[in-house]
This record gives sequence, structure tokens and C-alpha cells, in this order.
Amino acid sequence: MDFELSDDQIALRDGARELLDAVASPAAVRKSFDGAGGTEAALWRAMVDQGWPALAQPESNGGLGLGVVEVAVMLEEIGRHAAPAPFASTVLVLAALELIDQSEFPFVAEMTTSLIAGESLACVAWSRNPDAVRATPEAKGWVLTGRPDPILDAPGASFALVVATTPDGLGLFGVNLAVDEIKAEPVMDRTRSLGWLHLDATPAWRVGGEDAVIRLINMGAVFSSAEMLGGATRVLDMAVEYAKDRIQFGRPIGSFQAIKHRCADMLVDVEGMRSSTYWAAWCLSAADPESSVAASTAKIWGADASKRVMASALQVHGGIGFTWEHDLHFFMKRAQVDQLVFGDASYHRERLAKLLRARIESGAQLI
Repeated sequence: MDFELSDDQIALRDGARELLDAVASPAAVRKSFDGAGGTEAALWRAMVDQGWPALAQPESNGGLGLGVVEVAVMLEEIGRHAAPAPFASTVLVLAALELIDQSEFPFVAEMTTSLIAGESLACVAWSRNPDAVRATPEAKGWVLTGRPDPILDAPGASFALVVATTPDGLGLFGVNLAVDEIKAEPVMDRTRSLGWLHLDATPAWRVGGEDAVIRLINMGAVFSSAEMLGGATRVLDMAVEYAKDRIQFGRPIGSFQAIKHRCADMLVDVEGMRSSTYWAAWCLSAADPESSVAASTAKIWGADASKRVMASALQVHGGIGFTWEHDLHFFMKRAQVDQLVFGDASYHRERLAKLLRARIESGAQLI
């Protein structure tokens, strides 16, 4: 069986890399990082013009009709460049809107078109604590009360998907926002914005039930894992190049056994991240029964391995790696956020244990 990317997927990756090399160079990212932070408008417009938000949308919606694997390919490149753009959030929201009966909510078609065209932004609010937001049914719909965990790409968003607890279990809800409703908070990763959403009997409409929430968590875990993979790959390359160039005691430091071992361990971690991420992306694309197991596995491996790769890269770079002036910090700070969104490694270990325990108790095979 061939587990390599197809020719079309490789062409997609190369095209994404070419665009990001041009508009998300280290100098461009640093300009955003040292400035106000958050989405870089010119970069996002370039992505929109290339049809990136519509990548996984059906052709009937004006999309390209591709799948989660192709989205993961793009996210790996976005992570590799630490590109300041809300691609993952947009694709997640668009995937959820596909579940909605447009005859019941006719405005969804216009919302989808607006997101694909880059005319509006959306975000996803999920909390590790399922009771952080409560949903209550009323005569005219639903109302939400609570405060979810900090939300990526929330400042400037006009729409939020919110996971909330209902009397019948978890549900996924849509909330319309004023564009300036969510304020940007100080954050270490300045390549993206972060904000709090305060809900106080806020009107909402139901997107889906627990199945929709599970799908959202799986996709969010895989998307953050793909970004971490891209960042870790770039950092490994940076460490290897530095080890070749840095001279100590008359020799490149890459010739020292301790440095060789660190770089070799980084490579093992990166390839493990690659295997688990693309397995999970394929499972989601194929609607495989293993999707939840694969998504949690990818996030566990990705979050843990990302920490190790970033730590080793700092050690290889030595003192220069600890300065804010070095590009390594783009990826290190971004990885620290990706390790947490849609559940950290600890959360997904608990989730994976529950999934596997249920399988054992039912008498099914574990592997």
C-alpha cells in the first residue's frame, strides 16, 4: 500500500509553499509578530484569491471538492511558515455549516459565500470543561450562557461556532457577533489573535448534536496537529542548518555526537507526527470508524513531540535561539498554542482511554 502523497497532493503542497514563500517570508511574519499581531490582511487575501477557504467545500458551494488530507497538506505548509492567517478556523466553520439544513436556516448560504470570499471571519469556541457553556431551549430557539476557553481568531469575527451542554448532551450552536465584540488579548503567539467570548443568555441557533461536536473535535485536533507538524519540520531544518554552519573548537557543532543525537531524535519525532497526522486526516476524509481514535492519537503524539522538538532546537541553537530576534520563536510560541487548542495531550489521553475501554467492554478487538 502506498502511503505517500499523490501527485496532485504534492502539486497542491508545492503551490502552497510557493505562495507562502512569497507572502509569508520570515521578514513578513516578523513584521506582523513585532506589530499588532493577528491576521495579516494581505496574506489572507492572497489565500482567499487562491481559493484556499473553499478547498474542502463541495463544488455545489463553489468549492474545490477536496478532502481533509488536502486541508492537512495546506496546514502543514501554514505551520511551516508560521503564517498569520485564520485558515484552520475558517475551514472548520465551513465544514460545520455543511451539516445545516438550509431550508430551515436560509442565511447559511450567504454566510458560506461570505466566508469563502474572505468578506467575513468566523471562529470556533470549544472548552475542555463541557459545562463551561450551557444551552437552554426557549420558545424562539436557544440561548447560551457561560464563557468558553480563549478562542483563536476570535477578534474581528462576525460568527462563532460554540460547543455547549444541553439538557440532552453536547450540542453545536451558531452565534452571530458584532465584528468588534471580541477584543484581542495579549498572547505569546503573535502570529494569531486570541479573545474571550462572554455569553449571557445570548441567542443562538442549533447546528448539530453530539455527532457534530465529535466531528468538530476530531477535525480541530487533526488541524492543530498538522500545523504543529509543519512547524516542527521547519524547526528541524533550521537546527540542522545551524549545526552545519556553527563552528566551535574548529569544527561544525553538527559533528559532535550530542548534537547528532538531538537532531536524530527530532527527526524521529517529526516522522512520528507525520504518520499519525496523515493517518488521522485520511480517517476523517474516509469517514472511517477509527476517526476519533486516530484524531486523539495524532494530537497526543503531536503535542508531546512538538514540545521535544522545540526544546531540542533551542539547545542546538544555543544562546542565539533564546533571543526574541531569532525566527525560532515564531514556531515555538505558535506550537505552545497549538498544543492546547482542541485539547492538550492529557485531554486526548483520557479521551483515547475511554474510547478503547468502551471497545474492550463491548468485546471488540482493541487493534
